[in-house]
Amino acid sequence: MQTELSNRLGVEHAVFGFTPFPAVAAAISRAGGFGVLGAVRYTAPDDLKRDLDWIEAHVGDRPYGLDVVMPAKKVEGVSEADVEAMIPEGHRQFVRDTLAGHGVPELAEGEASGWRITGWMEQVARTQLDVAFDYPIRLLANALGSPPADVVARAHERDVLVAALAGSARHARKHREAGIDVVVAQGYEAGGHTGEIATMVLTPEIVEAVGPLPVLAAGGIGSGQQVAAALALGAQGVWLGSVWLTTTEADLHAPALTRKLLAAGSGDTVRSRALTGKPARQLRTEWTDAWDDPAGPGTLPMPLQGLLVAEAVSRIQKYEVEPLLGTPVGQIVGRMNSERSVQAVFDDLTRGFERAVDRINRIAGRSAR
Repeated sequence: MQTELSNRLGVEHAVFGFTPFPAVAAAISRAGGFGVLGAVRYTAPDDLKRDLDWIEAHVGDRPYGLDVVMPAKKVEGVSEADVEAMIPEGHRQFVRDTLAGHGVPELAEGEASGWRITGWMEQVARTQLDVAFDYPIRLLANALGSPPADVVARAHERDVLVAALAGSARHARKHREAGIDVVVAQGYEAGGHTGEIATMVLTPEIVEAVGPLPVLAAGGIGSGQQVAAALALGAQGVWLGSVWLTTTEADLHAPALTRKLLAAGSGDTVRSRALTGKPARQLRTEWTDAWDDPAGPGTLPMPLQGLLVAEAVSRIQKYEVEPLLGTPVGQIVGRMNSERSVQAVFDDLTRGFERAVDRINRIAGRSAR
């Protein structure tokens, strides 16, 4: 599974694995792919430094990258406290009532929420980059499109490629104009924030729109046959996220959540604003149902929603309240029905890829005759 892009980065397989878990990122790179650590949860620079140190100690000489959440436009003088003050009391009461209705315990006195969507704030993302650029990362990806121009320039000065996610050909063209090196075509099936165009349609549209820039296909991909299909559509690799959630190296801190993922079918996800305020595909739960109910107050725009529900999400996860317990995940969850190591996932990907390529070669050979 080699392409011009994978050869440029020195990886065996053109499989780029996004994950919030350092152990998974390192295992992806060791298995011959390209591990990308998600940085959005790191609000303290020392925490990110600690985990990058760990990756350095466990990845060998294999390359890896970092994914940040950074707006292209800068907003001056806005603190987290300023944003918190914008949250209506009625929404706060709705959260309290929903948690109380499911008997969710409070956090212990003095215990801070372990989950905060603050990495979206530019000052937070910039502190992450100040740390990351001291390490030999080879790729910087941004989940909110093109990062600011000075960040792109800073990355290029260090010979770091810059990738950006796109949900349409129009977005992809803007990335090309901003000097982005790799476009991730993220389809509707993907976990997390997505647009409304399916991967099978989106990938060739973006390949045509931005060529010869390399494109990675993302969304609903979790088998070697799908990797082969992505390359046939013109992509130079795939960007996988959801499939790593049920690997043995992942640390979800919630056995109940792992059980829910393993039991879920492809139709058990929903594209909801309940988590961050932007449409994000995740497991459908009574929590998402409550926020999507027309009788409720409705969600707030990003980043207000993420700050509003941060403590609630921490409580739901800590106490494993199953009716409310969920996570961002794509429609590929229907194939995630057993816990496997990252290496086992790669073994399945490579075997499936070989079978798909052999099948197409046989078809092509018969057609030629």
